[in-house]
Amino acid sequence: MKPRGRREYKPRTRVNERIRFFKLRVIDSDGSQVGVLPREEALRKAFDKGLDLVEIVPTARPPICKIMDYGKYKYEKHKSEKNKHKTTQTKEIKLGMNTQESDMLVKLKQAEKFLSSGNKVKVKLRFRGREIIYATRGKETLLNFAQALSGIIEQAPRIDGKTGSIIIAPKHNA
Repeated sequence: MKPRGRREYKPRTRVNERIRFFKLRVIDSDGSQVGVLPREEALRKAFDKGLDLVEIVPTARPPICKIMDYGKYKYEKHKSEKNKHKTTQTKEIKLGMNTQESDMLVKLKQAEKFLSSGNKVKVKLRFRGREIIYATRGKETLLNFAQALSGIIEQAPRIDGKTGSIIIAPKHNA
């Protein structure tokens, strides 16, 4: 909870007369560099074209400003912030060599739910005691599990020590 009466500081983009510096590095509307100009001259160039002078990099010395349509810039910036990509998570499901058929169906439903929500699924098969001698049977179990799902095998089944794993990605991400 933020303190009452105080606002969060959001750095604003300075436009036209709000630019404080006297010398500015100016970029034209077509992307070519105009050079270092006094603020009044840069504003005059922008107004002659019917555009705005927008401060793009205020931390540079001299600050970098661009001649552009500020409304269009603001709209595109808002649009790009809105369309941030959703990061996919990798959910993990653990199996054993002696997992029963009914338990396997529960794990399959859980994995299907993860895949339908857009997440990857990592299926881990752990070998206990001397079960490691059945590593090929473990790989077959992982492959059968993956084929029962509506996903794409992203990483083939592999055995690392006493665990085997396979990674399955959702179909719509491929």
